[in-house]
Amino acid sequence: MFIDLRDGPVVIEPPTESLCVVDDFWFRYVADMGIAGPDGEKGGRYLFLPPGYDGPEPDGYFVHRTPTFTNWAVFRALGGVEAIKQTRVHRLAEAADPPEMAFVNVADKRFNTVHANDISFFEEVDELVQEEPPESLDPERAGQLAAIGIRHGSPFAPDERLRGILDTAARTAAGISRALVYFPREPASFLTEGSSWKQAFVGGSYEFLHDHARLLDARTQFHYFATVITPAMAHAQVGAGSAYAYTAEDGQGRILDGGKHYRLTLPPNPPAKNFWSVDLYDTQTRSLLQTDNPYPSLASLTGTVALEPDGSTVLWFGPTPPAGQETNWIRTVPNKSWFPMLRLYGPLQPWFDGAWMPSELTEV
Repeated sequence: MFIDLRDGPVVIEPPTESLCVVDDFWFRYVADMGIAGPDGEKGGRYLFLPPGYDGPEPDGYFVHRTPTFTNWAVFRALGGVEAIKQTRVHRLAEAADPPEMAFVNVADKRFNTVHANDISFFEEVDELVQEEPPESLDPERAGQLAAIGIRHGSPFAPDERLRGILDTAARTAAGISRALVYFPREPASFLTEGSSWKQAFVGGSYEFLHDHARLLDARTQFHYFATVITPAMAHAQVGAGSAYAYTAEDGQGRILDGGKHYRLTLPPNPPAKNFWSVDLYDTQTRSLLQTDNPYPSLASLTGTVALEPDGSTVLWFGPTPPAGQETNWIRTVPNKSWFPMLRLYGPLQPWFDGAWMPSELTEV
């Protein structure tokens, strides 16, 4: 959900046994709640204060100040929907008598969350610049935006020449970003040498810093295809946080084709304290692959995924299921490329050691 602090501080009570994050409106990390937060999955009360707030800070809260009025809160509960409904959000002024929460199920609803890839991208950025305090953006990036006419408190009105330049820039940047996501050249982007599996965080820093330098390609690689930023993902601790790997290629380096069939093997004992999941995404939208099932995924949490005699897990992908493998199959869409995302919640030591690795995808 989005929280707006223009009308004052907001209190969030996350569910127990959850992985919850708050980012500001420039997608910068503000706070972890739950397993990776100070409440340590037991639940607690978090207080978020708006820019410039100089009022009292009451006791009994984990207090965070954020540079933007609008913030994004992500709630992930290991206990599923019923656990999510433990979540409570209200204004501090309503603490004595909080209003009832309303929960909206958006699983089967269609809506567009993809940023524009043309001149209107810059209009989206301008909207944020106008809505938020000028101090919320660092002088370097504020200066880059000012150079093309995006300034807080001023209308963004590029002439025809500049509009053409910015339109070309947005389209070119989208192509560069896709290349950085699916075909990075940085060796550190890959889980191991010779593997097509890539990691979303290069350098182990949620701010993409390494040796006093910002890893700009790595930042683009993550933010173009993923959402929400937290140290618990970039530098997960053993048994806490989450770890991710993805690939858009089979073991021969060929783009995954929704009209073909593939096999993926997860070796025995996946190193996840909580659970593992594999979800399928559309390479174009970077959103979940749209099929007849709104949940194109398999997870150990469901208890329905079958194991092989040696304890390994074989997953199947394709437009139709292999005979007898329906429980371990996810549908793909002909004429559309896709990519799987492997998630480990509560990653364990074999993941960090590289002792456990998923197989390459094999066309069958």
